[in-house]
Amino acid sequence: MAAAPESDNGSEVGPTGDSGAFASPVKARERAPESEAGASAATASESSETRVDDGNIQEAESSLREGLSLNYEEARALLGRLEYQRGNVEAALRVFDGIDLQAAIQRFQPSLSEKPSSKRNNKLRSDSSNSGSQHAASLVLEAIYLKAMSLQKLGKAIEAAQQCKSVLDAVESIFQRGIPDVMVEQKLQETVSKSVELLPELWKQAGAYQEALASYRRALLSQWNLDDECCTRIQKRFSVFLLYGGVEASPPSLASQTEGSFVPKNNLEEAILLLMILLKKWYLGKTHWDPSVMEHLTFALSLCGQTSVLAKHFEEVLPGIYPRTERWYSLALCYSAASDNEAALNLLKKSLNKNESPNDINALLLAAKICSSDYYLASEGVEYAKRAITDDELLDGHLRSVALHLLGSCLANKSKIASSDHQRSLLQAEALKSLGEAFSLDRHNPDLIFDMGVEYAEQRNMQAALKCAKQFIDTTGGSVSKGWRLLSLVLSAQQRYSEAEVVTDAALDETAKWEQGPLLRIRAKLKAAQSLPMEAVEAYRALLALVQAQRKAYGSLKNGTEERDNKVSEFEVWQGLANLYASLSYCRDAEICLQKAKALKTYSATTLHAEGDMHEVGEQTQHALAAYLNALSTEVDHVPSKVSIGALLSKQGPKYLPVARSFLSDALRLEPTNRMAWFYLGQVHKHDGRLAEAADCFQAASMLEESEPVESLRPL
Repeated sequence: MAAAPESDNGSEVGPTGDSGAFASPVKARERAPESEAGASAATASESSETRVDDGNIQEAESSLREGLSLNYEEARALLGRLEYQRGNVEAALRVFDGIDLQAAIQRFQPSLSEKPSSKRNNKLRSDSSNSGSQHAASLVLEAIYLKAMSLQKLGKAIEAAQQCKSVLDAVESIFQRGIPDVMVEQKLQETVSKSVELLPELWKQAGAYQEALASYRRALLSQWNLDDECCTRIQKRFSVFLLYGGVEASPPSLASQTEGSFVPKNNLEEAILLLMILLKKWYLGKTHWDPSVMEHLTFALSLCGQTSVLAKHFEEVLPGIYPRTERWYSLALCYSAASDNEAALNLLKKSLNKNESPNDINALLLAAKICSSDYYLASEGVEYAKRAITDDELLDGHLRSVALHLLGSCLANKSKIASSDHQRSLLQAEALKSLGEAFSLDRHNPDLIFDMGVEYAEQRNMQAALKCAKQFIDTTGGSVSKGWRLLSLVLSAQQRYSEAEVVTDAALDETAKWEQGPLLRIRAKLKAAQSLPMEAVEAYRALLALVQAQRKAYGSLKNGTEERDNKVSEFEVWQGLANLYASLSYCRDAEICLQKAKALKTYSATTLHAEGDMHEVGEQTQHALAAYLNALSTEVDHVPSKVSIGALLSKQGPKYLPVARSFLSDALRLEPTNRMAWFYLGQVHKHDGRLAEAADCFQAASMLEESEPVESLRPL
């Protein structure tokens, strides 16, 4: 009998498992035309299919081995694939169970892992043998992959993951130097790629999340010769798992780290790194645009406060991906979160131009929110908020409540720089009206409740402020420290110092150590208000220890960062201690504290004002006046310095009274609730012979003293 060349054995078996897959050149039992050999193979295939249906796996396997000259594992691989494609998962699994993967690996390993010969004849012979071995390996490895898929469909995720892992282990054993990027059969590469992609998903289904993490890293760090699309899918799934999986991943092993390369320390850093790699692939044209990648990166960078980095990525996205107004809005959000309000507002102005999207509700609300944080932009914010409210599309109750809330905040801030008492009163009334309308639409919005409480407190309606503070704490469950601070300050304004102290202590118990700074500052001021100076000093010392520990842990921060992050700066602590020692006439200690404060912040109106107070105590009038004027030069609207200058000049004789009255009136324009300004203005009127006006000023000072909190409400 004649036989076909041995190198062709089974090498033409199709990977799809169709009936035509068995019509390949095979060993003929008799001399016959090529068409008769094909018919014989087809007959053998049909016979085997009938036997499989009857459950005679052994006979079907024997028929394939004789008809197609396949070994035991290859025959079972073909039969199992046929059953799997027919949907007979359990039957396929029984066929696959008979495959000995380790034995197959031992046969494939020598031919696939040997180095190619340099001689041409040997090279041709090696290529032919290598092709046959690759095809055989492809059949067996695909069978184990399909076995894993079968187990997955039967709900056996752990066993499926183990089988899928065995495929990758076998590939690493066969290709010890990694899969080469050339001369690899397409079907074998497809099986490897699918297995690499499937394994972490199987571990996740099995609940073995650490194994899933290890599988993702193995997929990306080992040499599997994956194409760009497959690698992109794995990187994206891994980043999503790191962000939302709820499993803390340990850093990559030292063996996988290259010297000098960036090594992520936690899930967030690793996810951001992967997402940035995906974006870079898109920039280089290696993959298609996926908007969800930018969405995940937005979430990740927002979590770690790196919105300026996110803005850079939005800027790098090519035109046409996002509509330009949408891009401007996204950039404005990034810059606003990074406290670059000027850049954010400029972008929103471009977006709200009459030729772009003048009625974009989200842009209008964001612009109003940015303006509400600056007294001098408050008027502009009022206009944005009114445009949002009057828009016909604003039918949603929540958005309307937000717009009214922002309008109230802008009106309240606008009132603080009003040019007359009458205008201020009108703006304050409008602010409370807008906040009340917003509250009627959304009664459970904690931010709205808090802002209403602060506004009531600033207008000295302490009963309403107390109600709002308690409601805010109930709404948030006491988890937000600013609610406790507001309640404590309102109680202190009602002269209920012991209750305010109890509230502060309770808040300290509920607040994380690093967030206790503002509460400790309030405690120190409560002690001072109760004439307990030594206990106040101890409270300041505890606060100083906390601030210094924070500085050592996080490094020095730029000026203003602490205030923005709702933390107490070391400068504030030394300044508070200096004021306390000065009030006790401990001039030497006060001077030491002031020097510490000046070392941290050389040009500060607060420090210069404190120096003026010390000069005034020492009856050095000219030096005191010079210090106060220097403070005003540093900060033009520094109210305490204006009050001190007015008070000092009022004692210098009649010719200085008009100047004193001017400084005190200007202080009251900036801060209408400053009781010392009212008191000294009364003194000026008294010295000037206007007794009725003096009486009104003294009465205002007395009423304000009865409702003055231990510290300003503005930092809230």
